[in-house]
Amino acid sequence: MKNLFSILSVSGLLLALVSVFSFVQPQQGYKPGDAAEDFNLKNIDGNMLSMSNKKYANAKGFIIVFTCNHCPFSKKYEDRIIDLAKKYEPLGFPLIAINPNDPVREPEDSFENMVKLAKEKKYPFPYLWDESQGTAKAYGAQKTPHVYVLKKEGDTRIVAYIGAIDDNSLKAKDAKVKYVENAVDEILAGKAVSNPLTKAVGCTVKWKQ
Repeated sequence: MKNLFSILSVSGLLLALVSVFSFVQPQQGYKPGDAAEDFNLKNIDGNMLSMSNKKYANAKGFIIVFTCNHCPFSKKYEDRIIDLAKKYEPLGFPLIAINPNDPVREPEDSFENMVKLAKEKKYPFPYLWDESQGTAKAYGAQKTPHVYVLKKEGDTRIVAYIGAIDDNSLKAKDAKVKYVENAVDEILAGKAVSNPLTKAVGCTVKWKQ
């Protein structure tokens, strides 16, 4: 009888582990220096949008931010993301936000709620829905927010920076190092990005079950 209980306990543990790891995506995606493929995702205006859209014909690069509605970290960074868009789009680096979360697991991150939030906050940038989660997987996004700065070299988009927006997830005024701003400023100055990889801080991406 004791052996039976031991077998049942081990079986239960294995099932629990399988259940947990079914939500965890393997580490994959881009590294600094990789070429990033384009995406074609639904914007909050209902239209599909990609980086090859004619509105971006003169872009020097892109700031891609994986973010969402519900995450406290995303909320803390929301105004900073808006500021990045306003500062760098005129300089040739438009910002595109992408919501990778499964709305079944996080109803607040549904497309309908994305539209509402963008209108309330008057987002000056596209807010795209990665419904299949294929773009997040291709990039290797693990957190919200998780930022990828891309530099255009001809028709190729090279990953120049991956990670956090800055070094303080709580208060913008207390941030001492602004990673994304530094990366874009260095690219605009014709320099190599001095700190191309930092640790993204935020909520985990809510993968489909």
